[in-house]
Amino acid sequence: MRRLLFLLPLLLLAALAVGVGTRLLSGSDPQSLPSALIDKPLPAFDLAALPGRSDGLANADFGSRPMLLNVFASWCVPCLAEHPVITKLGREDGIPVVAINYKDKPEDALAWLKRNGDPYRRIGADADGRTAIDLGVYGVPETFVIDKAGRIRYRHPGPLTPDIVDREIRPLLAELAK
Repeated sequence: MRRLLFLLPLLLLAALAVGVGTRLLSGSDPQSLPSALIDKPLPAFDLAALPGRSDGLANADFGSRPMLLNVFASWCVPCLAEHPVITKLGREDGIPVVAINYKDKPEDALAWLKRNGDPYRRIGADADGRTAIDLGVYGVPETFVIDKAGRIRYRHPGPLTPDIVDREIRPLLAELAK
């Protein structure tokens, strides 16, 4: 019995090592955060505009063509890092980019947009974070590709990079535009 108690921690450690090793060798991405909403319609929402803007954002605003939905906040450092990529997509490439401003003070969000540029066609203020929760947002920034039918087709947690845009987002948008 004593010998069994002595070996129990060793056996648990071996089982843990086998589990981790199997996961690593399986080729799955440990950074991947799966979304249960892929290929499902956007949840219903209707967000007010930031003060001084005439736009808000609602799920009814989607459905005419493929679009990017970016969730950002003025207090989010990675959002600032990805902002040039979002700006290029919206302004230079003509891709419709809309946004949800997540748990932000309206005056901070407006100042951030004034300072860094505003590539968004519409912005909805999600002051309490409820809409982001309904979308399954883990943290900001997150970006979604929404198809012509208003369904979520892709989700990228974290800041977008030019490589991610070229490798994943542009091909998907081109396919969805057909």
